[in-house]
Amino acid sequence: MELSQVFSLASKEFRDRLRNRWVLAVAVVFTVFSVVIAYFGGAQQGSVGLRSIEFTIASLVSLVIYLIPLIALILGFDAIVGERERGSLDLLLSLPITRLEVLLGKYLGLAAALTLSTLAGFALIAVLLYQQWNWRGLFHYGGFVISSILLGWAFLSLALLISVAARDRARASGLAIATWFFFVLVFDLLVLGLLVSTGGRIAGDVFAYLLLLNPADVFRILNVFSLEDVNKLYGLTSVVPPALGNPLRMGAVMVLWIVLPLMIARWRFK
Repeated sequence: MELSQVFSLASKEFRDRLRNRWVLAVAVVFTVFSVVIAYFGGAQQGSVGLRSIEFTIASLVSLVIYLIPLIALILGFDAIVGERERGSLDLLLSLPITRLEVLLGKYLGLAAALTLSTLAGFALIAVLLYQQWNWRGLFHYGGFVISSILLGWAFLSLALLISVAARDRARASGLAIATWFFFVLVFDLLVLGLLVSTGGRIAGDVFAYLLLLNPADVFRILNVFSLEDVNKLYGLTSVVPPALGNPLRMGAVMVLWIVLPLMIARWRFK
């Protein structure tokens, strides 16, 4: 595998996203939503503004779970199938470049664009936290931002898998939306339904480990256990076992969610 060709393709993908102002648009969306939620997330408790680092992170967790997976899926669902429909994929593969290099180049370029937009979108909150709590606020917030980027990369991997497997852009877009609905909205309902329908027999560690089958839940666990107050706020202290409270262990699970879909995509990419 020629890394120079991978990085050349990644650079092209990244420049394309900068040229069509995709990064700027997503950064603005992140900035607006994050500031609104961070400042007004406690309105129902009768307070407005940055109350604490813990409450700010807890308020932003829901935003990230809903928004970043959707953006990542929309960004990557046509990365391969779109090239195939336009006929440019055959032209690209006629060059001395392998399918693995194409897949990695596409992924790295899109991941760079998604990362830049995420960092830019959360930058204003970082400035506000630093002004109020100095570096102590940025330490935990930095961990939250890193986990948000990993979540985006995981769903971007799923988007590339969809793009490789789908026959056309219409089906790829439908599968991308269905994937978002399943992991963000439906999965937790299914797990809770299983818990209720079995009369609580599937509980404890079994229930907790089922959450690892959803990258959105892995992200939630990462941030729920990052700070004790956030943990108490979500009320999952007794639901998720201490073994899953290790950030490094949960980070490794998130990396698996990034790598495995790409491996399957490489296998399907013919």
